[in-house]
Amino acid sequence: MSIIGTIFVGLIVGLIARAIKPGDDKMGWIMTILLGIAGSLLAGYAGVAMGWYQQGEAAGWIASIIGAIILLVLYGLIRKR
Repeated sequence: MSIIGTIFVGLIVGLIARAIKPGDDKMGWIMTILLGIAGSLLAGYAGVAMGWYQQGEAAGWIASIIGAIILLVLYGLIRKR
């Protein structure tokens, strides 16, 4: 059940990140889910490692969305080349 939960959270985070970042991001559902999962992992690791918040706090959602936006910007820069 944790894999399904991870996919669902990745989808939600990816969709929010794509809605916040301006521009046309041409990617499908699977890339959106992977973007959200990667953003969550990146921000979760960095936030807990730096002591900004603990596992399971609401700040983790915000950090996950920010991490996904950063990855979305990097993906856009790489795709343009």
